[in-house]
Amino acid sequence: MNPQPDVVQVPHERLHRLVSEQFRARGVPDDRARLAASALCHGDLCGFDSHGVFNLPRLYLPLFDAGRVDPRAEPVTRTDLGACATIDAGRALGLWAASEAMDDAIERARQHGIGLVSVHGATHFGCAGFHAARAAEQGLIGVVASNCGGQRIARPPRGAVRLLGTNPLAVAAPALPDHPFLLDMSTTVVPTGKVRVAAGDGAAIPGGWLADDTGRPVTDPSAFDDGTAHLRWLGGDPDTGAYKGFGLGLVVELLAALLSGSALGPTREALLGDAGRDDDIGYFVLAIDGERLRPDFTEAARAMFGAVHDCPPTGEVHYPGWWEAERAMGRRRDGVPVRRGLLAHLLELDEAVVG
Repeated sequence: MNPQPDVVQVPHERLHRLVSEQFRARGVPDDRARLAASALCHGDLCGFDSHGVFNLPRLYLPLFDAGRVDPRAEPVTRTDLGACATIDAGRALGLWAASEAMDDAIERARQHGIGLVSVHGATHFGCAGFHAARAAEQGLIGVVASNCGGQRIARPPRGAVRLLGTNPLAVAAPALPDHPFLLDMSTTVVPTGKVRVAAGDGAAIPGGWLADDTGRPVTDPSAFDDGTAHLRWLGGDPDTGAYKGFGLGLVVELLAALLSGSALGPTREALLGDAGRDDDIGYFVLAIDGERLRPDFTEAARAMFGAVHDCPPTGEVHYPGWWEAERAMGRRRDGVPVRRGLLAHLLELDEAVVG
């Protein structure tokens, strides 16, 4: 039996302040520090704790300390074609830079029906769904994808070396009131954060997440960072659909990195076993104004997702994003569960800043 993590309920406002103070202390301007904190806390609100404040001390603060994030970066538009643009993020913190790219895409979509922003020189942006949802909140369709820069995590089916990252993809759209459609997924079975959260909790993982070099399932999450197991693709084994997940991973690499001119996973260096690292990440950010294409788009979307929601159940039936919206509303009201050890670390970091 897996151990249950020891958690503490923390008011969302307090958690948000603790995170935003850390970004401000490292030179991020106030408004962008708050936006970045919202992006990071989104993971905990929606139940994606692997992409929430767990990553503040593990991932984001070390990026600042190593100089791999420029806290004062100002993204620069390199190409502007009206409906689409290419932007150099200049090593900006991805937690706010991806949202600003989506806001840019939304403005372009309002003018042209569609807005595409291709970003290079970026850094890790947390939950892709947070940035895509900004479009749905304004009645648009939002699509966000990101590669992992030059970092290689997953192997091609039947491949011997790692070529791609987890390459997340998110799609958001208006649906039922206060419950947007929001698909937020990695193209591997799970992102690395879920494996590391399980390792930190001393918990076993399902047999379908990791495999060893022979393809056998691995349930010890520590094997991933030990280098004795690797992530599997969506679809499972090569004979049962792994090429679908791998293919989606390549689609993200094409749209987010190759198109923007960012660092790629598949390179000659990768073939020599270079695992790379997650610098010069690429984003694909797309907004579509459905009402410009069909005036009844919002009404039609509500009817479509309503039909999914009303499907006769054998259990509970909901579309992607429903439970995340429910969970976020409950946690804003009742507090966000945070592991006790993580909260203690956050409070120590806060004391160091305030004191």
